[in-house]
Amino acid sequence: MNFSSLNLMLCIAPLVLSCEAQQEVPDKKPNILFLLADDMGYGELGSYGQQQIKTPVLDSLAQQGVRFTSFYAGSSVCSPSRAVLMTGKHAGHASIRGNSGIYPNNVWKRVALKKDELTLGEMMQGAGYQTAFIGKWHLDDPNDESTWAMNRGFDYAIQEQWPSRFGGKNYDELVHWINIDHDSIRYDQEEYDCIDEFRTNFVLDYLDQKEDNKPFFITMSYRIPHGHERYTRNKELYAGQGWPETERRHAARITLLDKQIGRLLKKLEETGELDNTVVFFTSDNGGHREGGHDHRVFDSCGGLKGYKRDMYEGGIRIPMIAYWKDKIEQGTVSEHVGSFQDFMPTLAAIAGIEAPQQTDGISFLPELIGGNQQKHSYLYWELQIDGWGTKLPDGGFRQAVRIGKWKGVRYGVESPVELYNLEKDLFETKNLAGEHPELVEQVKKLFKESRTDTEGFPFGGKVQNYVAAKKYKERTAKN
Repeated sequence: MNFSSLNLMLCIAPLVLSCEAQQEVPDKKPNILFLLADDMGYGELGSYGQQQIKTPVLDSLAQQGVRFTSFYAGSSVCSPSRAVLMTGKHAGHASIRGNSGIYPNNVWKRVALKKDELTLGEMMQGAGYQTAFIGKWHLDDPNDESTWAMNRGFDYAIQEQWPSRFGGKNYDELVHWINIDHDSIRYDQEEYDCIDEFRTNFVLDYLDQKEDNKPFFITMSYRIPHGHERYTRNKELYAGQGWPETERRHAARITLLDKQIGRLLKKLEETGELDNTVVFFTSDNGGHREGGHDHRVFDSCGGLKGYKRDMYEGGIRIPMIAYWKDKIEQGTVSEHVGSFQDFMPTLAAIAGIEAPQQTDGISFLPELIGGNQQKHSYLYWELQIDGWGTKLPDGGFRQAVRIGKWKGVRYGVESPVELYNLEKDLFETKNLAGEHPELVEQVKKLFKESRTDTEGFPFGGKVQNYVAAKKYKERTAKN
């Protein structure tokens, strides 16, 4: 795509999401379209202040819906954040606390959601929805199909798998497993501008095949702007900016993702489905600095401290946009403090069912439609940094809690607590722990009481490996 076509997109985008004559929403449950970016930082959309990377479709979506300024991911890295999203449990209760867990003989491997953890797909199936999932799942054991998206509540699932499982030679040769005929297809990087064009083609086909008499719940789990998709066929976009090639590709991928979302929304408009569809767009964690990308070049995290894997705001505060014709007031900005666990009760409320008891979230549907919104007393996060065999201090265990305007952060269970006043210091530059010892004690108490133990992630108790974890548990059990 060149700049002339990008300018055309700027003209088309408002038409894609046109809000012409007001019409009544059809008397049926609304469709729900969930758009999840991969590693998109708080500052990487024009509607969130981005000056160099063009995102006209998503900016139009924000103008015609609501843009949240204090919304958080479930964690600061992929798997645990997605676990929070899919189960409605916060990071201290969900079974997945890192991109990999540690098991006997110091083996690091992917951890799957437990079978007794209800997923969004399963909940929406129970509410009478036809469900679809396309893209990055990251919540399975690759060798156990019962843990794949197609067996966790999604009628139609096209899920990526690691190339090593199928003999791929590099990250761009991802295989996508199709549950409808139990077949697989390899992504051809020479055929598409980006991997998300390939994936968007599947959802467009699905919209032609789905049942017309049932509402749909679609999760589009994109790959952009994740750092490991280093190849992009499009060589023209931003070529004249003089940026290093790594940064050009990073910017191009985001604009190309925006274009694919435009294709999807236009399809829904053409079929008349958009008028009765709630659209959410967000990211699984903050901006990254992988694959040679420097998050400071485009101010990917919007000036916030930290980035992917950090418990500072840059690692967990994310863009979040919602659109619902005639229900959400156009062009609104919400300061409501929410997080990924809130999607389960919110979607349940939209579908007209009770939220599952397992969720730690609260519905923000009132915030969307102008009602009286309940607030969290606090939000909690924890993360065990994936090691894949690398020994890290305290297993790379990190925690954070937000209590109103206050934010507590701790890296390591025996490390000092840092305390920030986000109302006055959004960029977390001044640690106020020494001035507020009573708040520090409150934070420590929440760090201890907000979590449960789960297999594969023992480092909340300060142990250095699986053997030490086992001995630690045996010793504490005797005491």
